Amino acid sequence: MYFSRGDSSNPQHQRFLIRLIQMIPGVVAALGILALWLLFSSGPKEEYLKARIPGADTEGVEIPLPDAFDPSLGKLVKSDGVPANLPGEWPRFRGKNFDGISTEEITLAKRWADGEPKVLWGIDVGEGYAGAAILNGRVYLLDYDTEAQSDALRCLSLADGKEIWRYAYPVKVKRNHGMSRTVPAVSDKYVVSLGPKCQVICLDSTTGEFLWGLDLVHDFKTEVPQWYAGQCPLIDDGKAIIAPGGDPLMMAVDCATGDIIWRTSNPRNWKMTHSSIIPMEFNGKRMYVYCANRGVVGVSAEDGSILWETTEWKISIATVPSPLIIGEGRIFLSGGYNAGSMMLQLKVERTAGSLKENDGKLIAEPLFRLKPAIFGATQQTPILFKDYIYGVRPDGQLVCLNLNGELVWESGASHRFGLGPYMIANGLIYVMNDSGLLTLVEAISSGYNQLAQSKVLNGHDSWGPMALAGGSLIVRDLTRMVCLDVRGK
Repeated sequence: MYFSRGDSSNPQHQRFLIRLIQMIPGVVAALGILALWLLFSSGPKEEYLKARIPGADTEGVEIPLPDAFDPSLGKLVKSDGVPANLPGEWPRFRGKNFDGISTEEITLAKRWADGEPKVLWGIDVGEGYAGAAILNGRVYLLDYDTEAQSDALRCLSLADGKEIWRYAYPVKVKRNHGMSRTVPAVSDKYVVSLGPKCQVICLDSTTGEFLWGLDLVHDFKTEVPQWYAGQCPLIDDGKAIIAPGGDPLMMAVDCATGDIIWRTSNPRNWKMTHSSIIPMEFNGKRMYVYCANRGVVGVSAEDGSILWETTEWKISIATVPSPLIIGEGRIFLSGGYNAGSMMLQLKVERTAGSLKENDGKLIAEPLFRLKPAIFGATQQTPILFKDYIYGVRPDGQLVCLNLNGELVWESGASHRFGLGPYMIANGLIYVMNDSGLLTLVEAISSGYNQLAQSKVLNGHDSWGPMALAGGSLIVRDLTRMVCLDVRGK
């Protein structure tokens, strides 16, 4: 029934409208009860009561990836720091030769008196374990600025720690055993970093000018590893070598332009780990060795093709240490979480009828395996020095192995170092424990010989990789980085 505006002035019509309006709530309630009765009167129906299976509602639907990293949101800020006029370099994770050894011809102290080694400078840093790279009197650090919610690639003076410049871009990172944990790679022209959420940037290493950036998650379907990215990028022959572990497994990017030079296919769908890419030479070929989540691969430095792969080595929880190149086609692999360690041997499987010595397929075979009680490595990569392997195994002891995997010596139960880093210089092992106690040990096969100890950090989780240049040793804990004078008098 329809009433015009004129009809509504009639008193009888007004009383009818009022009664009709008063009846509406009751009518609605009655209809609701009727609907419920119809729904359940014939018994429960499977489509209403069946439990939802996670992901089932997205089957056949492409889930959109997050918005790509926007380089234009980054900002370069310059400060009054000045590069140091000091010698030496540590341009990447594990140093110039990827081996954790400094070969600089500089005398280092073998004994420390009270107050030594002297702290040259110190700075507060965002929570994490990211180590430093050093080149041309500059220190490069990928930090995380919690207040600004941004990754910050910082360039500092090696002389006093003052900031020269920083390039920061927004990214939200929550605490998860720290945030940043990677070391930048730096050359005379470029510096490349890989952030906790797998954003890659390349800057001019002198000025900090932005050159290019990549979002590995958005662009290449990378899965951010548990506890965030730990892979340290590599600059080799003007190319940034990165293992996205998505589509593709590995790739080479021109540092000058950001163009992708080659990609490595990923037919097994191997994922990114915390391990870093290490170069090696074998059978006249240069290759990059990488521990992915389900195996180890050797990739051609020339075109990115897979030269060999093996599934003999994989760790179920987290692959962290990087491959240790031994020489003569041998690769030493180690891990935590009860993985122990293994020596791989590369061989050439000759093609039938071939007369060329190095013509054939490369294969990787295990030479031996070691139980964790002999050697494994939860976090840090061991070091090869004068035909012996030095490293800290899961029980915290520093040990020495020969190349057959036999235990030569161990530091003993009273000398444990936790998950701290270590490096070698001048025949000396610098090894840190979890709480900032730095120990100096002779790198000799005859036994554990401790030379000196000093508490150089007051915090905890002193796990960041060390860097040494010109007698200046940079170490860090969760929130503090210091530079120490370890030169001999």
